[in-house]
Amino acid sequence: MSYVDEIIDLVVEKNPAQPEFHQAVKEVLESLRVVVEAHEEEYRRDALLERMVNPERQIIFRVPWVDDKGQVQVNTAYRVQFNSAIGPYKGGLRLHPSVNLGIIKFLGFEQIFKNSLTGLPIGGGKGGSDFDPKGKSDREVMAFCQSFMTELTKYVGADTDVPAGDIGTGAREIGYMYGQYKRLTNRYEGVLTGKGLSYGGSLARKEATGYGLLYLTAEMLKSNGSSIEGKTVAVSGAGNVAIYAIQKAQQLGAKPVTCSDSTGWIYDPDGIDVELLKEVKEVKRARLTEYAAARPNAQYHEGKGVWSVKVDVALPCATQNELQLEDAKQLVANGCIAVCEGANMPTTLEATEYLQNNGVWFVPGKAANAGGVATSALEMSQNSERLHWTFEEVDGKLQQIMVNIFHNLDKAAKDYGMAGNYVAGANIAGFLKVAEAMTAQGIV
Repeated sequence: MSYVDEIIDLVVEKNPAQPEFHQAVKEVLESLRVVVEAHEEEYRRDALLERMVNPERQIIFRVPWVDDKGQVQVNTAYRVQFNSAIGPYKGGLRLHPSVNLGIIKFLGFEQIFKNSLTGLPIGGGKGGSDFDPKGKSDREVMAFCQSFMTELTKYVGADTDVPAGDIGTGAREIGYMYGQYKRLTNRYEGVLTGKGLSYGGSLARKEATGYGLLYLTAEMLKSNGSSIEGKTVAVSGAGNVAIYAIQKAQQLGAKPVTCSDSTGWIYDPDGIDVELLKEVKEVKRARLTEYAAARPNAQYHEGKGVWSVKVDVALPCATQNELQLEDAKQLVANGCIAVCEGANMPTTLEATEYLQNNGVWFVPGKAANAGGVATSALEMSQNSERLHWTFEEVDGKLQQIMVNIFHNLDKAAKDYGMAGNYVAGANIAGFLKVAEAMTAQGIV
């Protein structure tokens, strides 16, 4: 049995009931076969892959807090510090009822390679809790965040582990967590990113993942003799990533015609009205039915269906495994030429393979949505320097990082005889840097 197959079997055996983690490991290692086979003796001797799929540290703790009725509630929280070979752990905190150890490990494992691809000195980690901020009062959210950070403070720091936001963790939650960290440690340092602008946050952070997705998509199309200009685009989601992907797509001359939330989706043949979408989702926090009510040509549909629209480019920006095999078949049948992931692993393995086998240019999330963590790292740099860069400075650095990411993964794919396979290219480029750093640092 090959070394790669042994490790995949080992991960499944040692981590039962964690299908998302199994999926992430399998997807990465399958595309690394050619690299691993070229260095198999050395990697086996050093147990490199065993060390890479085992987190350096897994922290699980309870979070007790008091709700507005005086009832004590208890949630479970996690921080998985996966790999620090190239820098302090870096990765978001997800607050959602679906959060469990397997999902956090899947996200943390992906984060290792995503962070490596940025070219910035940040390692991989992820955390979160099964707490749901939806429907909670500000005081309840503060009570949870303060209790959560009371324990997490023991394991994080500006040069150790720098968490950020994720699903359910926005500016409000980051603020409460930062305040508690400062209160407990008496240190004013860049321990969290995604902070408010008044206390160390970075301009362009909110826009970064969506903007970065379009910078990379545009560069990928350009490198293949095409252009983003004039393309019709399907976008899923209606959060930060989707909103700013839609906005940047329009700025680059494309026409995004869809968005979605957990209950339904919009098709707007005239192109999505970004300001209206922001009003509905960011200000009113309402359903997309309100968008449709304000736009006479827009159609609202319950459930799923974003990928049924005839488009040139698809940008999944909602959640994991949202684009499945049947969706991929529909996109191909409708003539879609490119799929770039704005969310974390939103495309299933079967759908990814189908898209690639049918000539669709496909860029995985670890590359295409790295703009968020790249700008988080730029926030860390600003905090360390005690400086505050302009929006244009941050946006310019972000664009250059995303262009470099594409060319690095494109080169890695070509170097190993897999030209055009951007999944393999992203995994290889991210892996090689981490593997070299791990080897240089000895058996730790």
